[in-house]
Amino acid sequence: MARRNLPPLNALRAFEAFARQGRMTAAAEELCVTHGAISRQIKLLESAMGQRLVEGPRNRLKLTAPGLRLAESLTQAFDLIEQAAPAPAAGALHVSCLGTLAMRWLIPRLPRFLEREPRTQVRITESHRPVDFRADDVDLALRVWPNPFAWPAEAEITPFLDHAHGPVLSPELMGSDPPSPAELARLPRLHTRSYMPAWSEWAAQMGIELGPAAVDREFDHTFYMLEAAIAGLGVAISPEIYVAKELAQGRLVAPFGFVQTSVRYAVLLPREGARPAARRFRDWLAEEGATSGRGTASA
Repeated sequence: MARRNLPPLNALRAFEAFARQGRMTAAAEELCVTHGAISRQIKLLESAMGQRLVEGPRNRLKLTAPGLRLAESLTQAFDLIEQAAPAPAAGALHVSCLGTLAMRWLIPRLPRFLEREPRTQVRITESHRPVDFRADDVDLALRVWPNPFAWPAEAEITPFLDHAHGPVLSPELMGSDPPSPAELARLPRLHTRSYMPAWSEWAAQMGIELGPAAVDREFDHTFYMLEAAIAGLGVAISPEIYVAKELAQGRLVAPFGFVQTSVRYAVLLPREGARPAARRFRDWLAEEGATSGRGTASA
């Protein structure tokens, strides 16, 4: 069988990535190499083929006619190879997430992502700490934004979900009529130690003077506090997205509605070297966030 007469394969891959992405920096990010490496590979390919494949100033390079023909053929060829190749044995996609956000928003929606990406395994771990992609071996992280922690310099931040909050309590504790602000202050007040200012922030947003509670009850985690509210142990300030199911089922009521806060939930990816599956997960989160309800305030 005759030997194949092919240009350098690495150079072909670099050129195809540039042609598809349209920018050297985007191609370099996709292949986890430097901008200069992509440029050198394209020059090597031009030398091997004996013709110019790109032209124009460095910041506005475009394909020549031979380059366009080659790019179209390469993309089709690489598509065929990708389809024929077995799934890579990559590790699971590691998602670091706030605990209650994972339990009450992310995990219930996860089957939709897995239906779209059946070959992608997802591992979710709980964390409220600042993100360290390398030390924690994390592909992406879900956090509140802005955040009192310093964001890592290498983080690419994409807000994807609004944050509206308000008081919730069991129908039995509320009784037949919604409480006034004065009556609300006489009910047991539930707190989560992970965010103690929730009550004062909500009252300030609503222009309400609550005063001290008759009884204060504290819990280590938000999901503990919400279970206490469902059990009738008091009134909790909750993000709307955490209690949507319980409100729909009638297990909780929100007599004052929900008011939008100044923060949002955001997904963090490393600026360089992010796995394609992580970027697809980020895009899916943005789609899910766009379809989630937004809270409105009622006084």
